[in-house]
Amino acid sequence: MIQIEIKPLNERARIPRRMTTHAAGYDLYTSIEEDIVLEPGEVKLIPTGISIGIPEGYEAQIRPRSGLALKHSVGILNAPGTIDSDYRGEVGIIMFNFGKQPFTIQPDTRVAQMIVAKCETIDFLIVDELSDTERGAGGFGHTNI
Repeated sequence: MIQIEIKPLNERARIPRRMTTHAAGYDLYTSIEEDIVLEPGEVKLIPTGISIGIPEGYEAQIRPRSGLALKHSVGILNAPGTIDSDYRGEVGIIMFNFGKQPFTIQPDTRVAQMIVAKCETIDFLIVDELSDTERGAGGFGHTNI
């Protein structure tokens, strides 16, 4: 278990939490005073009212909530978003309405989920040729699907 520092930025801020014992994601809540309407095709940055301190060697991934996607066609535009270990500003959720109807985001709504993952430091090795694999350079659709 790792510890994540969290700083509530206002009195409406809620601490992320798992909704079930074995959930991988911690739900993130809105920290707004009044409803925000997200029109079809519209993008808005939704505040959470928290800042977090991710330890070096880790990242926080911000992911959409499946219920919002299925029931309301609302998601996160840059999913998964990444919070780097050196970022200390407010966590914001870039929400997008993929649907045909306006969607109202209310105060204290669970709008995203956060997963903390280990990140490896990489040392790139420049080579003339890459090692061979069965797939090789086969890209999109290379298996005829």
